[in-house]
Amino acid sequence: MAENTRMRIHVAGRVQGVLFRQSAKVRALELGLTGWAKNLLDGTVEIIVEGPKDKADEFVEWAQHGPLLASVEKADIAREEYKGEFEGFIVREFGF
Repeated sequence: MAENTRMRIHVAGRVQGVLFRQSAKVRALELGLTGWAKNLLDGTVEIIVEGPKDKADEFVEWAQHGPLLASVEKADIAREEYKGEFEGFIVREFGF
């Protein structure tokens, strides 16, 4: 059985208004990951994904460039303790 992990990703650049969160949901579900994505007031996007380590690593690779219209300048990635708290992937509104 694959080891599960949790990744927190903060993506900066042209990442709001370019379908980044919706594309993150599609990619996460394709990889069998759960979690959420939300816009932050500073113009970045925060994403949490949970699932098999190899699939989470694939997602991180994707997040470093994002969808076609995005222009990622920086992606900060932190591996966290797996919690298994999500059932799907949610696109959230602004995070405060």
